[in-house]
Amino acid sequence: MPDVARRGFLGLAAALGGTAAGLTVAPVTTEKAVAETVSGGGSCPPLPGAVTVTRDDPRYAYLSTRGLNTRFSNQPDSIHQVFSTEQVRQVVEDAVRAGRRIAVRSGGHCLESLVDNPEVRSVIDLAEMNEVYYDPARQAFAAEAGAQLGQVYRSLYLGYGVTIPGGTCPTVGLGGYVSGGGFGAMCRQHGLIVDHLYAVEVVVVDSAGRARTVVATREPSDPNRELWWAHTGAGGGNFGVVTRYWFRAPGAQGDDPTTLLPKPPRTILRTTVSWPWSGMNEASFARLVRNHGEWHARNSGDGSPYASLFSGLYLNQRIVGAVTLDALIDGSLPNAQALMDDYVAALNAGVTAPSTVTNRTAPWLASTLAGLADPGMYSRAKGKGAYLRKPYTDAEIATVWKHVSDPAYNGRALVLLYSYGGKVNTVAPSATAVPQRDSIIKSYIGTYWADPNEDAKHVDWIRGFYQELYAGTGGVPLSNDSTDGSYINYPDVDLLDSQWNRSGVPWHTLYFKDNYPRLQQVKARWDPRNVFRHALSVQAPG
Repeated sequence: MPDVARRGFLGLAAALGGTAAGLTVAPVTTEKAVAETVSGGGSCPPLPGAVTVTRDDPRYAYLSTRGLNTRFSNQPDSIHQVFSTEQVRQVVEDAVRAGRRIAVRSGGHCLESLVDNPEVRSVIDLAEMNEVYYDPARQAFAAEAGAQLGQVYRSLYLGYGVTIPGGTCPTVGLGGYVSGGGFGAMCRQHGLIVDHLYAVEVVVVDSAGRARTVVATREPSDPNRELWWAHTGAGGGNFGVVTRYWFRAPGAQGDDPTTLLPKPPRTILRTTVSWPWSGMNEASFARLVRNHGEWHARNSGDGSPYASLFSGLYLNQRIVGAVTLDALIDGSLPNAQALMDDYVAALNAGVTAPSTVTNRTAPWLASTLAGLADPGMYSRAKGKGAYLRKPYTDAEIATVWKHVSDPAYNGRALVLLYSYGGKVNTVAPSATAVPQRDSIIKSYIGTYWADPNEDAKHVDWIRGFYQELYAGTGGVPLSNDSTDGSYINYPDVDLLDSQWNRSGVPWHTLYFKDNYPRLQQVKARWDPRNVFRHALSVQAPG
């Protein structure tokens, strides 16, 4: 579909051609009709031209620090705010011709210096490419790569009562999140977001340095299908600049947009449990973590009565004040409260530490836009991930306790254990680029701080923690009976370093397993000059 200005819900609804919140609007049925509306003097204003901001521009300070992790910063020669795919193509071609290293930013949530890297000379900022609309030609919902998850949820739901099974942080940008194989609160019931990815639009560069735009779909007959597949889990910044995604649920047919993506629950029952550190001891901590893991081992099969339950258990550092649980379930289920009560009781069984429980029910969109609990993120961060096929062992729980209970450590650290499994685990490991398809928990270990003078202290702390947790497998979560590598959207450059990854297993195997050679072939075909690269990018063979 041509790049058009579709600002606001009314404009969205008009483009979709449906009824939203009682509002009937005229349909736009063809791409040609939309193009004529814009170019033929219709009500939609023309798109602005690309804006190039250099160091002497007063806007530079803001745009150069838009990433959330202030441990990394960069002073590129230029930052390009773009409003259309054609503008992206032109910026890319100009940068390649001038020999400038490129990086792409959508939401700015990257945990490592994959964008904010001193070698990058041109940053392409996609934040203003954020439209969400129904594309009748593809019978799928399109979302530009700069859209944030909250925008996507709001547009899809208010327009058509549907959604994608995305993440729980509304400000994450779609661009890198989807290409990394994103998961979220509805994944146990509906699978990963990439399981619903129908097509992707990418600006690529050929061997002669020419930039062009390619649309790749999941259709078996599509000659570009491998490029679509690579964007279902390889992570951002690998093959080109993603400018647009299209979503349609697997198996969905027809031209009724209200049937092409999952419908979210009418309401969400949200339960928060807090165990203050003042009443916590090692025995209660160990019992809580063990109970949590065993519950997920029992209840993570597809079709479980708990398919709509998703939770994050925040094993927060002592200085944060409490260990917390944030749990969501479909509030329209007739037994939602009973299911939630049984879940909380199972986690609390044998735990003597006191706790407080809060229940509240809210409309799905209101609950989703609120996000999950804030783990107390300061502006500087270091994180590490792992897929868990089995619950933590007693020895691993003891290691977690040792580190998060340490009163001498002043970082805002946590081990975050997310519910996983269910529908995610019904997809073959090679069907998408995400090969981890039999885990029950996804874990994130992170620490946050404010003082740049303490960077080394906090990075060393989390490195030591992770090394000890996975000491039996070379300091990393190998693919074995208990763990299954890590998640590229929790990027960790330490996996490249033999000082921290002593397993002998390369970083790309930890992220992509047997899918990596296939990703390498996609890289060789679509980015032969290695224009799009960073520390954890796919490398062509040879």
